[in-house]
This record gives sequence, structure tokens and C-alpha cells, in this order.
Amino acid sequence: MVLDKNTAKKTAELLLQINAIKLKPENPFTWASGWKSPIYCDNRILLSYPIIRNYIRDEMAKQVEQLYGRPDCIVGVATGAIGIGALVADKLNLPFVYVRPEPKSHGRQNQIEGHLEAHQTVVVIEDLISTGKSSLNAVDALRAIDANVKGMLAIFTYGFETALNNFQDKNTELHTLSSYEYLIEQASDTGYVKEDQLKTLMEWRKDPSHWTNK
Repeated sequence: MVLDKNTAKKTAELLLQINAIKLKPENPFTWASGWKSPIYCDNRILLSYPIIRNYIRDEMAKQVEQLYGRPDCIVGVATGAIGIGALVADKLNLPFVYVRPEPKSHGRQNQIEGHLEAHQTVVVIEDLISTGKSSLNAVDALRAIDANVKGMLAIFTYGFETALNNFQDKNTELHTLSSYEYLIEQASDTGYVKEDQLKTLMEWRKDPSHWTNK
């Protein structure tokens, strides 16, 4: 769920500006899942642009407080959200931990890195939501140690129905700064994509797992 339309459009504009989001309807990307896609999102790029990363940091920090007050800790999902999560925690002057996809195979075998106590309230920061499975894996790890997960805030979501269902199944609240709908609106308004490209992008969004570039 997007909280603020102006923030959503501005975020989409900035991600397009630095090519954190790339649109290539004529020459699709292949995701790790095997899906063919006319869009690829790599929000880690924003960390290289101080003005943009500070905008994202400030907006996320503001929305954390607006939605959840002040949690005991901010949690980043490894690896994509470690950087922005730490920036948000620093802005709010809160502790920070991050969650690995699985426990380390050596040393202390931690999955959660940093100090977090049972029953503390946390807000999870994520960079990107596709199906939501890896993000919710982090939520499961937090709940396994009895952390109180207030919700998750991500930079961008594709808005897939499967993701919405996954978050509902895990009873986890999700908000994002921007979404695919606002991205397409912004790309169209600014002439970033042409009308025929826009049609391709909208068709892909209807059934991404079966889409092919015909």
C-alpha cells in the first residue's frame, strides 16, 4: 500500500533518473526465477547518489514514524536493504539489525546480525517486493525469536497479486514508497516510454509468469 501519491511519483522519477529502474520492453530481462520481464529494478544503485539516497532515507523514516510510531529497532533484509535500512535507523537514532536469508554455516551461525531481544518492536525495511517470499522469510526469522514485527516498509513493489496474498497469509502489513502503477504513470507522463512500450508494460503486468515478448 502506497501512503503518499506525491512521494510515490517522486520516488519513481528518481529511480528512473539514475537507472535504478530500467525499462526495456523490446529486449526483456530474464529474472532469476526464469520470468521474462520488460522491467528490472536494482534499488541498491541509489546508495551511490547522496541526494537521492537521503531523500529515500528521509521519506522512509517519516513513514515509519507516521505508520508505527517509534519501534525499538529497525531491521534490514539482506542484502539489498542493509544499506538503506541502516540509513533509516541512523536518521531515527534507533538500533539496527539485519536478517540473512538463512543462518551462517560457520561461526555463531547467526541469521539475525546485531542485538535484538525477544518482544522488542521492529519495523522491517526492504528495497524491493516481487513475490514477497524472501522478505517474509526475514519476518519468520524475527518472529521465531519472539520479535514484535509491526510491519514492513519497502522502496518499491511490482504489486503482484501473489505478493499481496503472501503478506496476508503471514499477517504482515506492507507499505511501499512507490509501486509499478506509479512508475508507469511517471514514465508515461515524462515521455520515458512511448505508447507502444506502455502497452507492452501493461500486458506484462497482467500475467508476468507467462508473458513473452511477441
